[in-house]
Amino acid sequence: MLLIPATLLLFALPPLTTLAERSGYVSTGRYDEVVALCADFPKRYPGKVRCEKFGVSPEGRPMLALVTQGAPVRPVVLIQGGIHAGEIDGKDAGFWLLRDLLDGKAGAGVLSKLTLVFIPVLNVDGHERFGPNHRPNQNGPTQMGWRVTSANLNLNRDHTKADAPEMAAWLKLMRKYDPILHVDMHVTDGAKFQPDVSVTFEPQAQGPAKLAALGRSMRESLFAELTAEGHQPLGFYPSFEKDEDPASGFSAGVAPPRFAMAYWMLHNRFGLLLETHSWKDYAHRVKATYDVVLGLLTRAAADGPAWLAAAKEADAADLARGGTDVVLAWKNGPATRTLDFPGYAYTREPSEVSGQPWVRYDETRPQVWKVPFLPDLEPAVTARAPKGGYLVPPAHAPWVAEKLKLHSFAYSVLDKARPAAEVETFRATETKFAAAPYEGRQRLAVKGAWARENRDVPAGSLYVPIAQRASTLLVHLFDPLGPDSFLQWGFFNAHFEQKEYLEDYLAEEVARRMLEDPKVKAEFEARLAGDAGFAKDSAARLRFFSRRHPSFDERLDLYPVYRTDRPLAGLGG
Repeated sequence: MLLIPATLLLFALPPLTTLAERSGYVSTGRYDEVVALCADFPKRYPGKVRCEKFGVSPEGRPMLALVTQGAPVRPVVLIQGGIHAGEIDGKDAGFWLLRDLLDGKAGAGVLSKLTLVFIPVLNVDGHERFGPNHRPNQNGPTQMGWRVTSANLNLNRDHTKADAPEMAAWLKLMRKYDPILHVDMHVTDGAKFQPDVSVTFEPQAQGPAKLAALGRSMRESLFAELTAEGHQPLGFYPSFEKDEDPASGFSAGVAPPRFAMAYWMLHNRFGLLLETHSWKDYAHRVKATYDVVLGLLTRAAADGPAWLAAAKEADAADLARGGTDVVLAWKNGPATRTLDFPGYAYTREPSEVSGQPWVRYDETRPQVWKVPFLPDLEPAVTARAPKGGYLVPPAHAPWVAEKLKLHSFAYSVLDKARPAAEVETFRATETKFAAAPYEGRQRLAVKGAWARENRDVPAGSLYVPIAQRASTLLVHLFDPLGPDSFLQWGFFNAHFEQKEYLEDYLAEEVARRMLEDPKVKAEFEARLAGDAGFAKDSAARLRFFSRRHPSFDERLDLYPVYRTDRPLAGLGG
């Protein structure tokens, strides 16, 4: 039997170093490096980690994750790089950290207490749109990928509408592993200042109170550790209240669920956004990412069971969400305090080029900015969750069913019609289509209210019960006032377009007949006297009468999803 010295065996194992490491964190590798490393890690650490393909990009590239071999009952932490593929710190930091964890050089015992899922690059096609000038506001690496997908979609605006196949693959992976903590690794754009990393998460201002309290404790200890290591962490996203004006200060905020952090919070789990500062060099940013994620994993290993217990309690509370209010959007409260913020000296002068103020920073002169900070948040838009659920008529049932599957929601298909069912309907009193598309969709903002009404509910309609996990997300998706609702993303725009109408010459005749009614005449004259815009708008004046004509479409501006306070069995029919 041939004996091979252990030193030769060790030499034969894959080195698992990245181009970033070999270049001294000047460059980053292409996606073929990710594919090779995903294959090589299990060879180096058999039985400890596996490479998992969870999707295929539109351009045919495998979407890959490395998964440590933890038991199913352990807490799962999912860390994700490259949702914006030019902001690629998380990829190189993740490979480095995973190797150190498996070698026992960092996080002693961590992997015995949790399962780690590492997605090096989510936007794999964007990663391969590679070039030297893709992040002009970022200090390295020398070349990097592109912000959006090959379909020009921003994945970190796609979590609710789920238009991209990459997002569909991600949603299925999240359903499979259900991580108690999801870490989305980014790099900021923006101003020049001293802090090198921001760590924001939900639940915090919103969401399950017990989980939020655990999160605040986690942040406090993490920030103390990061500060001791020489970092300057921020607990808010450092975006000025007014663009290009450092003196305007900062504010706390709550993102809508189109973003990963807020989306995953609505599943009663921690959603965390890690943003290194774009003007720090690449080596510094990768090390900052490494340190933050290691700190998070250490805390997940220690406190994961308590996090899971709080999440389980919140899941149970979701089953009783019906009839309660859900906050769909937040705004800052009036309170302001002065913040001592570590910045740099700067000048802000009129520009002869643009005509706007031009900010110039002097990084040789550190300076503490005393700027306003708005710390408080209060509800801006609130909706009531139905006690029963939502009803989606057959015209929209197929695509809505597919979205519900992606978001892991249960639903039933009505096998028989419910004539004249008592439901709540939403009719828009104001509609405003966006002037330009956003993420490939024409958004729609509406005003209006729900009201009780009897309507036929055809066979083939979907019934979506509110009593299920992540029920607050259901309200975000279905309530028209939600900024991330299907309605506001433009999925129902055709229902807010007039299809039948009176020709003007006929409307003129109809108007004259209607004005013979003293009540209509008084109402018309009151509008003329009290609304100058109406008085000057000939089309609006004729619409006043056409909307009162029997030919008017009673379904115009009627949202084609109903709300019911009755369970499916109580709908009648």
